Amino acid sequence: MTEATHRARWKALAWAWLLAVAALAVHQADFWREARLDSDVMALLPGEIDDALLKAANARLAAGATQQVVVLVGAPDWAATRRAAEAFGARVMGSGSPFAVVAASEDALEGALAFYAGHRQGLLTPAQRAQLDDPRTVELALARLYSPGAGGFGAWREDPLGLWPAWWQDRAGAALSTRDGQLVVRGESRDWALLRLESRMPAFQLDGERHLRDALDRASAAARAATNEVDVITGGVPLHAEAAAVRARTEVGTIGLGSLIAVVALVWLAFRSPRPILMVSASLLVGCAAGVSVTALVFGQVHLLTLVFGASLVGVAEDYGIHWFASRQAQPDVPPRTMMRRLLPALGLALVTSALAYLALGIAPFPGLRQMAVFSAAGLAAAFITVALWFPWLDGAAPRPSAFARAVGRSLLHWPRLSNHWPTWLAAGAVLVVLAIGLPRLAVNDDLRSLQSSPPDLLAQEARLGRVLGLPSPAQYFLVEGEDAEQVREREEALTDRLATLVENDGLGGWRAVTDWLPSSARQREDAARVQAVEGRVLARAAELLGEAPAPTEPATTLSHADWLAHPVSEPLRPLWLGAVDGRWGSVVLLEGLDPGRLPALAAAADGLPGVRWVDRSATISGVLAHYRHQMSAWLLAGYAAVALALWLRFGRRAWRAWLPTALAATLSLALLGWLGVPLQLFGVLAQLLLLGVGVDYGIFLLEHRDDPASWLAVSLGAASTLLAFGLLALSATPALHSFGLTLLLGIGLVWLITPCFRPAAPAAT
Repeated sequence: MTEATHRARWKALAWAWLLAVAALAVHQADFWREARLDSDVMALLPGEIDDALLKAANARLAAGATQQVVVLVGAPDWAATRRAAEAFGARVMGSGSPFAVVAASEDALEGALAFYAGHRQGLLTPAQRAQLDDPRTVELALARLYSPGAGGFGAWREDPLGLWPAWWQDRAGAALSTRDGQLVVRGESRDWALLRLESRMPAFQLDGERHLRDALDRASAAARAATNEVDVITGGVPLHAEAAAVRARTEVGTIGLGSLIAVVALVWLAFRSPRPILMVSASLLVGCAAGVSVTALVFGQVHLLTLVFGASLVGVAEDYGIHWFASRQAQPDVPPRTMMRRLLPALGLALVTSALAYLALGIAPFPGLRQMAVFSAAGLAAAFITVALWFPWLDGAAPRPSAFARAVGRSLLHWPRLSNHWPTWLAAGAVLVVLAIGLPRLAVNDDLRSLQSSPPDLLAQEARLGRVLGLPSPAQYFLVEGEDAEQVREREEALTDRLATLVENDGLGGWRAVTDWLPSSARQREDAARVQAVEGRVLARAAELLGEAPAPTEPATTLSHADWLAHPVSEPLRPLWLGAVDGRWGSVVLLEGLDPGRLPALAAAADGLPGVRWVDRSATISGVLAHYRHQMSAWLLAGYAAVALALWLRFGRRAWRAWLPTALAATLSLALLGWLGVPLQLFGVLAQLLLLGVGVDYGIFLLEHRDDPASWLAVSLGAASTLLAFGLLALSATPALHSFGLTLLLGIGLVWLITPCFRPAAPAAT
């Protein structure tokens, strides 16, 4: 191929890449206008569950909470509480509000009373069943006839045993009631007005702005202006999601901007020209844009944590441009296209190893990690193509040598090498001490809570809200399954009968189950027969005393699950009724007032009950994290073996000089985590995978070029910027990213320091 032909093809490829970058710009404008971002940290976890019923239960519970925000407004007296609640409601529903109010309706309560009234004889609490077995029940019922609150003989005859009001009181709970058209809950020695809000925004597709929090703060200020000493408590999944989105957006700016400033500063110190800064920045911008666009096209959206992680890509993608300018600075007489042809094999190998290291993150079935892998690999490839196709055309003159570049390049000549002298043995002893003390201290933490952290004030309000309302925990529950709807309800009743004993023994605050409002048909018939028998005796005795003929007993009707589901009264409990899933029927029983120390006793409540199983989502997901940590550790060891083989094929007996520094740095980083008391997580193992792909490059370049100052300058600048990028990632408030960044901060810093020590003593040394 002639030089003219090669030049023409290179130019055509450069123009083609310009068109591709223009398409990226168009897509970026569309993407950021719609902001298809996901902030749900649970997206980092495996999404597929083999058990269809369990998967349906988790999805139903999540869907029931993702849009709901609960607000409690309380003041010293009810009049003040009502004024504050009205002011809050009016303000939160102002123009442009992100909320819709789920109003408490008197008509809804009347509709529920009318719906259940025809089935009242088949609706009993456990205490009422025991009451009906008491021989004194007939006499007590007759005594009620003559009490002042009986409401006359007609009202008494409709419910002579007084079962109906007691059943409703048990269903509603002792603290919940209605007052002046508002829901009221009693707690902390005051009456709270309960407001239920529904976010109009998708819970996990926020734009990083405080829409919900600001609306609640404005409404709280209006409530405080209406009355003194008002207290407002808020909670709900959308608030946690928004807090994560706001934090992630801040971190994207901090980490991305910090990395960019670091790269610009290093490039300026090395080359003292605005051209390298502008060209390297352009390659980084193209790389980040490509990462966003490819991720959005592959997954349909981009996770906010992917953007936070991708911001650290700046510290890696700039290596290609820095290598170009370092080589141009050292050899200014070599034509640009000739220089690029010389660099392409090494740069291409660096791209492949780094991209493979990033793609290794996608081995685990974690959607969030797969996004990070695709984002990083696409971004690196785009930055590489930009450097390879555009830099030879845009870089007309080699940068002038600078004092900083000369100092960094020459520092390699003074770097210590391994030798059979006392400094080497002293350093080896120090390394052994660090390993011997640090590694045994290294703890492992696979707890789900290590992946996320909400603001402390939000967690405190959530805990207080749960105490006042007695909200159930969606993290632990019982899953009940059967062949049909009736069998599920019967098995659920067997479970709640056991849970009642735990409530009596102070091991449980209560539960929420469908059968509290929809007993099985068998239990309804049994209870109705029991009620009719006792009521028959009471009415007969009353007729005898009054000298009247006994009134005929109306036949009881059984409430079906189809009728119940079709009525609005079932709406609050519909998330608990799974219905038919892959030929099996199921329901969920949630627990209230859960004591973490009593979880084993609660789990034992399912023992021996067919179709009933205990589900601890936190423990299950923690087990999944542990499983994949072990799996990734095995992949890591296999990766080191594969890299060792590849290096041996290229360098023969010298391969250990490129391999051992990274292995030693990785081991030392684990020991230092032990010294610092930072536990090892799955994300720490994934960081070790990435360290393998990035760290070995330093050894490869130093073996290829040995004591070349220009090569060492490029390696040092690349390592320093990568170190800064991942060091900033260690500042993330998201525990998973913090662990990832800290591991790489230690690992990359160590491999950069150690690798030059393994250089051969002379070109002929082995």
